[in-house]
Amino acid sequence: MSLKGILGFEYGIVQAPLGPDISGPELVAAVANAGGIGLLRCPDWECPDYLRELIRKTKTLTEKPFGIGVVLAFPHELNIKTILEEKVAVLQLYWGQCSKELVDDAHRAGVKVVPQVGNVEEARKAVAVGVDAIIVQGHEAGGHVIGKDALFSLLPRVVDVVGERDIPVIAAGGIVDARGYVAALSLGAQAVCLGTRFVATHESYAHPIYKRKLVEYENTEYTDVFGRARWPNAPQRVLQTPFFDDWRSLPADENEVNQPVIGRSTIHGVEKEIRRFAGTVPNMTTTGDLESMAMYAGQSVGLIKEILPAGEVVKTLVEEAQLLILKMSNNAT
Repeated sequence: MSLKGILGFEYGIVQAPLGPDISGPELVAAVANAGGIGLLRCPDWECPDYLRELIRKTKTLTEKPFGIGVVLAFPHELNIKTILEEKVAVLQLYWGQCSKELVDDAHRAGVKVVPQVGNVEEARKAVAVGVDAIIVQGHEAGGHVIGKDALFSLLPRVVDVVGERDIPVIAAGGIVDARGYVAALSLGAQAVCLGTRFVATHESYAHPIYKRKLVEYENTEYTDVFGRARWPNAPQRVLQTPFFDDWRSLPADENEVNQPVIGRSTIHGVEKEIRRFAGTVPNMTTTGDLESMAMYAGQSVGLIKEILPAGEVVKTLVEEAQLLILKMSNNAT
């Protein structure tokens, strides 16, 4: 097992693109400065000028490369054009078809393409169009979950699909510490992608109440209660809060459209009302009934005991994984 980096980065530790704007420039730069792969989250609407400013602000905070995640279920063509013009190191794609044309356009701009997949067939398609790495998301992941398989049953199958090709496989879903990191490596991954652990950092743009809940709560649930109108057929894993427990059986024909406004947020510079069941997690600007808002988290949230600097998360993952591997090696001899 090796802890070497991927895609030209020092370490194989990826900070997931946390929506809608939780992984902002400060978090991404902190991860990048620590040697990891930090990913901004692209807005879910076309805003190339704003996006260019977001990327350039991040460049003022780090001289290291970083990336940006784009959800293909939402309008994105102008945004991706801007990303390629700005030559961001990594374009991470999710919830949509990663075409060969897009991969070729990115490669011409010097940008690496990393789709996130939730099943073996999506992985095969990604390999066929020439992507640079693949994130394999297990069912344990927090936020929107694209597949049904647990990470450790899906991961080795995707590793087998990739075979001898120079396409690193990145494990995502329920990994928060070095034990998960080393376990993923043992199944053939070359890197790991963490979301919830990086929400619970000083630099994340999540509201302090959301961060605190990630430390206080231990249970999550896979559901489709939130955001049914905005993002149909996109189930999510959320913290099992009292609000969620009260509404977990929301009738299938109901959604956020006709619900009362419970708060407000400024998201990527745009002021937005938050309706009950909207699926918008609270960021630093959010006001209102935060206890009734969605709070995404992966299944291993119970292992998160404190809010840490993002750079320390990266450093600790690497150091503790090295010790674990050394211990396993010594025990084997």
